[in-house]
Amino acid sequence: MKVCQLCAVDFTLRNFLLPLIDGMRKEGWAVTAVCSEGPFVDGLRRSGYAIDTIPIARSMNPWSALRSTIALIRYFRRERFDVVHVHTPVAALLGRIAARIAGVPLIVYTAHGFYFHDEMHRAKRSFFVALERLAGKLTDLMFSQSAEDAADAVQEDIVSSDRVLVIGNGVEVARFNPGLADSKVVRRSLGIADDAFVIGMIGRQVREKGVAEFLQAARIVAEKYPEVIFLLVGERLASDHAAGIEAEFAAAKAILGERLVAPGLRSDIPECLAAMDLFCLPSWREGMPRTIIEAMMMCKPVLATNIRGAREEVVPELTGLLVPTRSPGELAAAMSRFVSNVEFGRRLGAAGRERALLLYDERKVVALQVERIRQVAILRGML
Repeated sequence: MKVCQLCAVDFTLRNFLLPLIDGMRKEGWAVTAVCSEGPFVDGLRRSGYAIDTIPIARSMNPWSALRSTIALIRYFRRERFDVVHVHTPVAALLGRIAARIAGVPLIVYTAHGFYFHDEMHRAKRSFFVALERLAGKLTDLMFSQSAEDAADAVQEDIVSSDRVLVIGNGVEVARFNPGLADSKVVRRSLGIADDAFVIGMIGRQVREKGVAEFLQAARIVAEKYPEVIFLLVGERLASDHAAGIEAEFAAAKAILGERLVAPGLRSDIPECLAAMDLFCLPSWREGMPRTIIEAMMMCKPVLATNIRGAREEVVPELTGLLVPTRSPGELAAAMSRFVSNVEFGRRLGAAGRERALLLYDERKVVALQVERIRQVAILRGML
């Protein structure tokens, strides 16, 4: 089969979709990725991936959305794909509209996390639910990383239960192996003492990831525990429309100084996690956060917010702790539990790895998707 994997930006393609593309290619399918032009495209092409670039709108500006949709319709008609598989909210909406107009036989959508969530204003939430419901009528098969999202999809009449499949999320087990990563190497390269207690976070440096709350909690904890270092890995992408946290970072840096380490975007994520004693993700909304799974694989206890996805991954008091969103005080109190009881964190981290090995092996997640698409294609006479 000829398959298109569509997302908005090359960051998503590089960091989340390559294992699926590799799995489909092993099946013998011809896979082309489509996204906006970006800094990672050339490198991915050199690695052997077929990539076509089309400007994909990331906001709901009507004119930008219309231009992207028209470009996708023309592209799909020319390439005559058997399957178009869409990812990320706006690209998924526009891609499904374009694929249906272009007559693509099989349209697949992966919900990495619905844009609407419980804390959203009711009118705004209703609007985004309506968009998902509209796009759902154009969807032949939906994959949901989160079981809660799958339940919402049926309850909100986005798709019927026979068209949605919970696939979960996963990471490369061989790469996220705590036995292979030397924490001291990363610590020393970042100027962190071997005996420091490190609380870390990995993610886009934007407000909805809870970075401001992380920084506020860090200031609270730092007053009581001078040996704690805060490691903030990631950056705000040039293509990111979410609100940044520059002012909050500057204020925290002025107080914490060298105790706040922010090396920016890194490729050595297993090593960065190895350097941490506690992984923290105080996000406002998620799908099925991969960083939590990565931390669990690396034997790290997890402190996260009690939101969909995160609460499916973290078992309170067994593999980590959950706190309310936008609550820096409770976040700080939970951080302090781990700082004051290192053995507690080690015990939770070990249990987290066992759970991750059981549930979050990337190979199983990919195989589940490939098999389901293959089944539907056979039923439709496409294979």
